[in-house]
Amino acid sequence: MKKTELREPNQSRRNKILTTLTTMPFILALSGLFFVFEASYVRAFGEYGDSFHYLKVQALWIVLGGCAMFLISLFDYHKWYYLAFYAMLGSLGLLFLVLIPGIGSSVGGARRWIFGFQPSEMAKAATIIYLSSWFLTKERKRFFSFVLLLGLLMFLIMMQPDMGTATIIFGISIIVYFLAGVELKYLLALIPAAVVGFIALAQLAPYRLKRITAFFDPKSDPLGITYHINQILISLSNGGIFGRGFGASKQKHLYLPEAHTDSIFAIVGEEVGFIGSVLFIGAFVLLIMYIFRIAEKAPDRYGRLLAGSIFAFFGMQTLVNLGSMVNIIPLTGVPLPFISYGGTNLLLCFSLMGIVLNIARQTRID
Repeated sequence: MKKTELREPNQSRRNKILTTLTTMPFILALSGLFFVFEASYVRAFGEYGDSFHYLKVQALWIVLGGCAMFLISLFDYHKWYYLAFYAMLGSLGLLFLVLIPGIGSSVGGARRWIFGFQPSEMAKAATIIYLSSWFLTKERKRFFSFVLLLGLLMFLIMMQPDMGTATIIFGISIIVYFLAGVELKYLLALIPAAVVGFIALAQLAPYRLKRITAFFDPKSDPLGITYHINQILISLSNGGIFGRGFGASKQKHLYLPEAHTDSIFAIVGEEVGFIGSVLFIGAFVLLIMYIFRIAEKAPDRYGRLLAGSIFAFFGMQTLVNLGSMVNIIPLTGVPLPFISYGGTNLLLCFSLMGIVLNIARQTRID
């Protein structure tokens, strides 16, 4: 009788976690779909003559992402170990190809797309799977091999250029290294090297240096390099405590650049205000906490590394996007998971949640 009584609360807790991990991505994605439409219908009508263009495309990606999450959740996560090398090799190949004129597409001065697909997003998934597999075995002791791989990935991504994605991949790699339990003295050695690299990159590309200047002084060039962050701050301040109300944003009317993609949280803040934004962020915190719970309770080392890496991805991507929106960190082109417009990132987020769900189904929740 006691065993049954014990099993029932545990099963109830397990079902709650699985339900949250399954439904929360769709709740966030559907909320994002609403705000994508809110932020894009004026631009969509001007570009395509169809106010619903971005809404329809994003809705299609949500359906595809949901299907991917369901199918991947049925795929035993241990099998990713055997696919890790091919995932990384394919990712590096695509990162090379996107730099070749005629194959990679250039938009806004950045060469990041191959037929509408962003290889840098695949690189995030490949990094998670490959490094989790790498640090599972004796390979975890090969620090310099790890640094060389990380350096190659970041070099190819910076050539696009895409500082935001390079930052995310660097952060994920360091966190996986830490979770693997490797000696911290090697990890600490990367900090000064990363600082020197960051300064060098800022010096080599004047626009990066200008972004740093804009971060420290948003009023320095209000019609130039600081225009974007100023419009974001105006949008958020207009929201006040309770917001202007759904559909009442003024900044979405072509004042705010990238309103439906990387800057979508500014529209959220303007329409639902501080209170709504806190609740919005709370949904992300809840999802990330449940992923951490799975990483903590995973049945084996590989499950812990995989779930821990995915926890790092969602945590970092959310923090970098929201931090840049409130000018805590320099503005970078990092989408908000499940919310920002963009098929590749949305598909990535749903796919990673599929891996987490498979680990969760094999995890005993006490």
